[in-house]
Amino acid sequence: MDPVALRIREAMQAVSALRERRAADPRLDQACLEVKRFQAQRFKATYADLLHSPRYQRAAHFFLHELYGDQDYAQRDQQFARIASTIARLFPAAVVETAASLAEVHALTEQLDDLMAQQWLITRAPTSLSARYLQCWRQVADRPARYQQLQVVLHLGRELDRLTRMRGLRSLLKLMRAPAAAASLSSLQNFLEAGFDAFADMKGASEFLRLIEDRESAWIDALFEKDAVACETQLHQLLAADPAY
Repeated sequence: MDPVALRIREAMQAVSALRERRAADPRLDQACLEVKRFQAQRFKATYADLLHSPRYQRAAHFFLHELYGDQDYAQRDQQFARIASTIARLFPAAVVETAASLAEVHALTEQLDDLMAQQWLITRAPTSLSARYLQCWRQVADRPARYQQLQVVLHLGRELDRLTRMRGLRSLLKLMRAPAAAASLSSLQNFLEAGFDAFADMKGASEFLRLIEDRESAWIDALFEKDAVACETQLHQLLAADPAY
């Protein structure tokens, strides 16, 4: 099997195993959903300015819904896992690399969320969801994995930015709609088109990705190092500023 296709398949197999385990344990599945919802709200509050920025809002919404959201990605995952080798044959190499980066981001995120969900079930912080989340984060305590997750997200962003500089690729993606649908790859096709358009709108993603790196690194450091009460207060205040919270 093509090495990139193998990366996609292995990542999706890991996700599938986690999903099957949670399907057999509704309490764990619900806990994972609560963790994802909290994280999505944290992302929305952290990047409220980008979500309303004329230049960055499309890319910020794309990151929120495709990487940091609480959506059900089962259909997309099933397509990835079932025909990973077809992806490598059907799409251009640069697009296939982007698909592999997405698969790896998704697998690592699911693994960390699953660990958080296990702690969520046994942690009963008396004060707030922020306190509970912080306790779970510190119990999982895998700092290298958190930084790796961020770096893989940034790599995916750079791959999407690179695609926007490839002459004629947007037209090629449009032409790929029918073959992708015939190969049951519509979810991947939609992701690629949405990502391409979101990053093309920015006309350069360097500043956007730098903001993501700076803010996420700051949160990782705070969640690991900051005084617990101060960190809980910071989280609570951030989320309280979001009308949807």
